[in-house]
Amino acid sequence: MTDPGGYRSYATDDLVTGEGVAVEVPVASVAARMAGGAIDVFLVLAVLVIGVMVFGAVTAAASEAVQGIAGILLTSMVLIGMPATIETLSRGRSAGMLALGLRVVRDDGGPATGRHALVRALVGYVEIYLLFCIPALVTAMIHPRTKRLGDMAAGTVVVTQRARLTLTPPPGMPLALAQWAGSADVATLPSGLTVAVRQFLARAPGLTPASRHTLGLELLHSTLPYVSPPPPGRYHPEVVLAAVIAERRRRDVERLCREEQLRARVVPADPFGTPR
Repeated sequence: MTDPGGYRSYATDDLVTGEGVAVEVPVASVAARMAGGAIDVFLVLAVLVIGVMVFGAVTAAASEAVQGIAGILLTSMVLIGMPATIETLSRGRSAGMLALGLRVVRDDGGPATGRHALVRALVGYVEIYLLFCIPALVTAMIHPRTKRLGDMAAGTVVVTQRARLTLTPPPGMPLALAQWAGSADVATLPSGLTVAVRQFLARAPGLTPASRHTLGLELLHSTLPYVSPPPPGRYHPEVVLAAVIAERRRRDVERLCREEQLRARVVPADPFGTPR
């Protein structure tokens, strides 16, 4: 996956924070997913058994057609409607996930919605209950992010909330370019380019001199179109890249602070004292 700038080959498919930091998603393990799924299946089947007993008593005197319709409705409500509703109301957490510290999120890290939960439940009805969990187990074991078929169809991933993420520290501003960066027009960089530069600066000491020089020049060539005027003199590419990223981050932080101050003046305080 490359483009004319050449930087996308160095970026990853991890989540990207607002500061252009790529973080590794703490994907749930297959064992954790199996344990959480077993809890969910047990609860669903328990509710289904109780529902069959109740509906059987209620429709005992009804015709076979009515009993058949009631059975279909009950099965759909319990096997599809109940998991989808629970995940929607709990924002991606079923009973099994809550016990194992897991949560369903979108592929981009955002919260899963009712649409995602419904797709997962519909596909889960086939791969979990009709096919006895075999497709779900096989795909989770071979997929790099332990996805089952329902996750692939819905565009979601199950992550663990009991793991800590470590972010690489942002690059500091080189003193030699601080004055230039403060007065230059530094546009917002594409997220992929920002990630590539951040990763390159963090990993540069471990690269071979030839690779370090080549990647630095390529990333600098991709970054300079977003900066005006260009840096004075002939500074090392890593120095220029660090200055651009540090200045862009400083401006973004100041912008977020201004927006928060404006929001505090415009939006009234919560009478219940909860955070906005």
